[in-house]
Amino acid sequence: MMLSRKEIIDKLTLELKPHKYIHAMWEMGSASFGRLDQWSDIDLMLVCDDDRVEDTLGATERSLIALSDLDIKYRLPEPAWHGHAQVFWRLKNASPFLFFDLVVMKRSSKDKFLQYDIHGEPMVHFDKIGVVKNEPVDKIVFAKNLKGRLESMKTTFELFQVLVTKELNRGNDIHAYSFYVAYTFRPLVMVLRMKYNAIHFDFFTAYLYHELPEDVAHRLRSLYLLRDTDEIKKAHEEAQKWFRKTVKELDKRPSLFP
Repeated sequence: MMLSRKEIIDKLTLELKPHKYIHAMWEMGSASFGRLDQWSDIDLMLVCDDDRVEDTLGATERSLIALSDLDIKYRLPEPAWHGHAQVFWRLKNASPFLFFDLVVMKRSSKDKFLQYDIHGEPMVHFDKIGVVKNEPVDKIVFAKNLKGRLESMKTTFELFQVLVTKELNRGNDIHAYSFYVAYTFRPLVMVLRMKYNAIHFDFFTAYLYHELPEDVAHRLRSLYLLRDTDEIKKAHEEAQKWFRKTVKELDKRPSLFP
């Protein structure tokens, strides 16, 4: 019998909550946006005393091993980009979709991914010190950063389009497509997200079907799922026009983040 999500979470809650040095546990990702389904992994966050990160990781792993042998374990090299400890586990006796993505944060850490506007409302399993609370986004600072990002993209977008064209001219379709995704399609998605849901402007394709209008998502799909060089050329031309048109629309707005 394969372990269920509830069985795993219940076991961790039971085992980790009594530890005095572990203060809070919550889920993010699909859980925080109310989109859990049978393919969702477990995005788990733990807060502990500053000097007990390794103890917290050890306690978590022991709790998992009590349920099932480990199939895969990977710890992100540190310092990680977010400044926290992060470990991935996959259990032999659970669906491969139900792998663990655990982030352990020191109690003193400033950024705990608790901006609900950006990361969704966490699914809290225990919070002994009241750490899990919304940290509202500073809209003035966010809008300023967003504007700066848009201004830089205007330049870099125009600069790098020749990378796609030159590889098409050389007949290097794979290289051309990789440049197209990186320097044409990705910036296009970013400005469209600025237009329709600026708070997630840098989420690329995550939640795209939920957060962009259906016709926009459908059109993006046609610009991404390409079969050959001719389609790359056509998509490249269309994506450039759409990017420039969207940028002009954004420039007319008094603020990118209402």
